[in-house]
Parts: sequence; structure tokens; C-alpha cells
Amino acid sequence: MDAIINWLWGLSGAVLYAVVAALVFAEDALFVGFVVPGETAAVLGGVLASQGKLSVYWLGLVVTLAAIAGDSVGYLIGRRVGPSVLDVRVLRRRRDRVEKAQALIRRWGPQAVLIARFVAFLRAMMPTLAGVSRMHYRRFFLFNVLGGVLWGVGYTLLGFFAGEAYEQVQSAVGGVVAAVLAAAVVTALVVWRVRRHRRGSCERGNSGRS
Repeated sequence: MDAIINWLWGLSGAVLYAVVAALVFAEDALFVGFVVPGETAAVLGGVLASQGKLSVYWLGLVVTLAAIAGDSVGYLIGRRVGPSVLDVRVLRRRRDRVEKAQALIRRWGPQAVLIARFVAFLRAMMPTLAGVSRMHYRRFFLFNVLGGVLWGVGYTLLGFFAGEAYEQVQSAVGGVVAAVLAAAVVTALVVWRVRRHRRGSCERGNSGRS
């Protein structure tokens, strides 16, 4: 993570805004979120803003607009291409999740767009599925904007305050202890994700045997 932040730190302000915006936009428009979740870019941007590299206000606006635009493009792709877009390899390999997302749309309608904004996998595919389902665009856009604002501002501020907290810890007790705390947090997150993945694999295995 430090290597990524150092690389981003070497970029100019305008390029940094563009990189963060591109990652957030591509997550929903091009399924890039399956590889690099958009919240990672938003949080890292917030961290850099806490260090004075970016303006947290402009970053929040950029992230929000990129999220809304990405969702809109994803919706248009699903609307124009139709159900055949679900045959792309990245979605065929996740058919069970696609079906759950479709069930979410059937149950909640356009509100599913807002719900999905805060779930990584759903966020990357919900706009396209909304287009495939022929959801009315005005309703889609309303919840797209609402989710984009809440998510964009929220994750930008999360990174900003996390970066400030790290700087305060580092100045108070030294870089070594701060690095240990950061490593402990990262380790806890990795363990949690691994356990969740194993739990999901076991549940799918049990359902398959039944």
C-alpha cells in the first residue's frame, strides 16, 4: 500500500484527480471493479488529500461525478446490448452472484441501485443489470445520484480522516509503532476476507451436494 501511495504522490495534482476518477468510473462502466474496487481509489485519494496533495473538496466532487457517470454508462451498455452482455466471461464465472443481483432488482426495483453502491461486487455490475432489465432511466438516475453522492463523499472522507489519524499517531509515537498499527489493521482485513471467502465456498459446496 505504501508503494502505491508513493507512486501516486509522484504524480501531479491534475493527473491524480484523473487517475482516481478513471478508476472509479471504470469500475461500474467496464467491470474493472472486479480487479480494483473503486473505493480503494477513493480512499487512497482521501489519504493523499489529508497530506495536502489534493483538495478533499474537489476530490469528493470528482469521485462523486465519476461514480455517477460510470453507473450511467454501465446502464446504457446493458440497455443497448441487452441480456447478451451477461455472456461475457467475467460474469459467466460469477453466475450465482449475477442471479442474486437480478433477484435484488426484482425485489427492490431502482432502490437496488442505491443498495448495490455499497457492496463491491454488486456496485460493479448493478448498473448494467439495471439496463438489461429495462429499468426506467429517470428512476435509475435518481438512485444513482443519491448513491453516488453518499458513497463518493463518504469514502473520500474515510480516506481523509484515516490519513490524518495515521499522521497523528506517527507524530505522537513514532513511525515504527504507526507502521505496526497499520500492518495489524491490514492483517485483520485480510484474515476477514479470507474467512468470508472460505465460508462462501463451503456454503456453495454444501448446497451443491444437497
